[in-house]
Amino acid sequence: MRPLEPAWPNNLKRAGLYLHVPFCKNLCSFCPYNRIEYDEKLFDQYERAVHEEIELYKSSLDGCEFVSLYIGGGTPTVNLNGLIRILSHLKEAFALSCDICIELHPGNMDTECLASLKNVGVSMLSVGVESTSDHILKTIGRNHDGETAIDALRRAVDVGFDSVNADLMFALPGQTLQDWEDDLRAVISEGVDQISTYPLFSFPYSDLGQSQRIRQVKRPVSRVIRAMLDLTQSYAEQAGFNRCAVWSWLKPEKKKFSSITRHHYIGFGPSAASMTGTDFYVNTFDVRAYAATLPNKRPIVLSMPVDKRLEMAYWLYWRVYELKILNNDFQDLFGSTNTLDSVFSKVLTPFEMAGMIGKKNGGYYVTESGAYWIHRLQNEYSLNYINRLWGSCRREAWPSEVFL
Repeated sequence: MRPLEPAWPNNLKRAGLYLHVPFCKNLCSFCPYNRIEYDEKLFDQYERAVHEEIELYKSSLDGCEFVSLYIGGGTPTVNLNGLIRILSHLKEAFALSCDICIELHPGNMDTECLASLKNVGVSMLSVGVESTSDHILKTIGRNHDGETAIDALRRAVDVGFDSVNADLMFALPGQTLQDWEDDLRAVISEGVDQISTYPLFSFPYSDLGQSQRIRQVKRPVSRVIRAMLDLTQSYAEQAGFNRCAVWSWLKPEKKKFSSITRHHYIGFGPSAASMTGTDFYVNTFDVRAYAATLPNKRPIVLSMPVDKRLEMAYWLYWRVYELKILNNDFQDLFGSTNTLDSVFSKVLTPFEMAGMIGKKNGGYYVTESGAYWIHRLQNEYSLNYINRLWGSCRREAWPSEVFL
């Protein structure tokens, strides 16, 4: 990836939108995402710049169908009024009628906040519970306790959003299987529609990674991950949830909350990425550099051209994560002359022979036995990609290049 100027997305027919809010009141040491401590004056600069970035994209996205707007962070509601103004602008600029999805921190989502979000059109939300055990939350540096997290979930469910997801972290320091089972029981009993689970990966550029002086991505012990995933699968199935992604479970007939599986998308805010089918690019991570660049030009720090084969591989990567690889979807995007077997037979056949994937309903599905091992392979790419790109962009506002 280099500091190239990608083409404007004039020909996008269908895409998602992403908004990154990089501010937090408390900086968790394990968090790999782009975030800084909240400062009101800096937020004002950020908000002004986001409005300007939206205006830059308006004409080039005219006529595009938007499938979702996703808001992540940081803590998106750290300045609720500012967020509402940005959401209103996005809705007006792009005539949005799609799902609006947001990540929430249990300590920044009081009842008034939830009501305001629903009033502005937010339909799906994810609550960063992480754990319901106070000693675990203290260990990982969260600034809320288990009671606050459960109360936040309860109030979110009561408001009546289309989908409420609970984020939980596993394979944490000092966390036992009993702790993990207690977490699962607690969030499921509150009536959530989905649970998404994540192991703790330590990145060298994160605060935790720097304090530990690690030089490469640190993964939890594999047997711990397997044991906790097996427990999750068993517990979720008993509660009536179906597996909808490698590490997520969903109630039947409910909408799936997901941040990363849109094929084409346009990102707004510092560190937001965009994938247009012809280019993949990312904004500068530095809030001040981001604000200073606008409105004269897009705040893109690094870009990479995407050819058709790479775009197809990108599509396949995320369909594997979702456990379903449908030929009809592939042909809708890439033309009737392209089939999964004609393009990816050399990739898919070995996994089929190993029992990790199977054929079904005009496509492929990832088997229970294959889900863990295929995702382990995906991690070899994704974790190194995150570490190289995000690490470089966290260190300097305008790196000259990054090799993925």
